[in-house]
Amino acid sequence: MAVYLTKEKREEIYTEYGGNAKNSGSTQSQVALLTYRITELSKHLQTNRKDFSCQRALLSMVSQRKRLLNYLAKKDIYEYRSLIEKLGLRK
Repeated sequence: MAVYLTKEKREEIYTEYGGNAKNSGSTQSQVALLTYRITELSKHLQTNRKDFSCQRALLSMVSQRKRLLNYLAKKDIYEYRSLIEKLGLRK
């Protein structure tokens, strides 16, 4: 099951974390979007335990988010810490 986002939801995430609705390339907005998609897929997998294609997609999203967070931690540790706190991630 793919997680389809409306245009308004994407722009809302980009505005909140990236600065404006057009800033989809910032690391913070990409991490926030991945976090939203991960939570939605986790909800789906709790009810559909044998959906292995979604399970694989979830694992790839988690690893992508981890790589982006590692990049952000190396680039700007203060921004990394504030993003982790905003999103409620454990690190």
